[in-house]
Amino acid sequence: MSHDLPRLGATTPLPDGVTGPRVLPESVGIVHLGWGAFHRAHQAVYTEDAMALGGDRSWGILGDVERTPVLVPALREQDGRYTVLTSGVDDDGTVVRTARVIGSVVDVAYPGDETPRLLAAMAADSTRLITLTVTEKGYTRTADGHLDLPQVAADVTAFTAALRGEADPVAAVSAIGLLVRGLLARFHAGGSPVTVLSCDNIPHNGRVLWSVVDEFIAAADTDTDAFRSWLADSTTWPSSMVDRITPAATDATRAEIAAVLGARDEAGILAEPFSQWVIEDRFAAGRPAWELAGAEFTTDVTAWENAKLFMLNGTHSLIAYAGRLLGHTTMADAVGDPRIATAAREYMMRDALPTLTVPEGADLAEYGEGLLRRFANPATGHTTTQVSTDGSQKLPIRWGRVVADSLAAGRVPRGVAFGLAAWSEFVRRAVRDGIDLGDPAGAETLTATVRAAVSSSTAAPEDLAATLIALPGLLPDGAGTDPGLVAAVVAQVRALTAVGDDVI
Repeated sequence: MSHDLPRLGATTPLPDGVTGPRVLPESVGIVHLGWGAFHRAHQAVYTEDAMALGGDRSWGILGDVERTPVLVPALREQDGRYTVLTSGVDDDGTVVRTARVIGSVVDVAYPGDETPRLLAAMAADSTRLITLTVTEKGYTRTADGHLDLPQVAADVTAFTAALRGEADPVAAVSAIGLLVRGLLARFHAGGSPVTVLSCDNIPHNGRVLWSVVDEFIAAADTDTDAFRSWLADSTTWPSSMVDRITPAATDATRAEIAAVLGARDEAGILAEPFSQWVIEDRFAAGRPAWELAGAEFTTDVTAWENAKLFMLNGTHSLIAYAGRLLGHTTMADAVGDPRIATAAREYMMRDALPTLTVPEGADLAEYGEGLLRRFANPATGHTTTQVSTDGSQKLPIRWGRVVADSLAAGRVPRGVAFGLAAWSEFVRRAVRDGIDLGDPAGAETLTATVRAAVSSSTAAPEDLAATLIALPGLLPDGAGTDPGLVAAVVAQVRALTAVGDDVI
């Protein structure tokens, strides 16, 4: 049993075929907010490679663990090391897995216990980058894109007190609050320049991050002019596009890693071989040589952001919701269903592609086919349940502009219609059966909408679908009631319910 094995650490002998850290950092240069599985498989790997290839070892990472505080003592016991198990499929369908131990993370901290330490780290001159992977909901925005002030009220109170020079020991309750309070601590400590880099799946993520930070600062009940002036002069907020399929870590993943290592690793994760990072080259205080590790720098990330958002993320959501309805547990199984694969191709090639500006040197048709091959990789074990979360926040970003542009061009986006039908049926069945919607931000509204329909004459699945897609904030104004789109969604709902409505 893996619990009988020793813990991974600095002195753990690694088996043949398992690669150890390429280099160990000399100091912390990056504070990362949202130290989860994706960061461990993506930015932390690029950063280790950049330090090894570029020779600058000052870019060690201090991670803010937002959701899983149990990882703090685990990673410390492991001397900051953890495993990335890369899992792919070769040309004959054989699963190929390789393991690598990463050492670019110096330490982690949980804000519930160590907010003062995280604030001090963000204030330190040696920290030149603050990076984020906190997911869409970590930006604490309302449906109209503005900061949800009630969610961050405690942090605003602590921030206001700190502006007045009062003690700031209160635990941060939001990533945005922690970030702004950290920047204020840096300002008070002398204010050396720093870059704040979003690595989340949000269009123009740097601008979005700055917009909620700006609203947060405006909520303070005291003068902020000097702080704002410093932010304007000493910080930059570049956008970036990131890509690597990284399923949530499971006991099975940890057991497999233990079998490979001969040691327990509580922070180990599994990821696909593919990885991509496109970054707006706008840094205030230097950066790791990420380009040596394969990252691409550009003056404008928008084209790649949109290609990834609409084609990868939009297709991911379509496959996940349809997969759940058609009885598929994993994304690989779902994309292997001809009904789903056909809809996914129609969405990518007919709906999404025409709305995109093609990045220089890219072949988006081949990119789309490559995505389907990546989704079909059974080795990652990515589940439809994991992907079909936070629909009320993800779908407006992933499908909204595609819908608007298609309708403006006189096209009904039939791939999106299939996805919307699958989502609405998922919502209906989940509320009916008391299953978690996996959508904290929208659960109350969605549940109330379904229950109201059940108590009225609009309980039929197709009528409910028409009501759900017209909810404010889901699609651009007027799109959710467009007759052509509604008719296409209704037709797909009927087709889905004809298969049976007991699966979810």
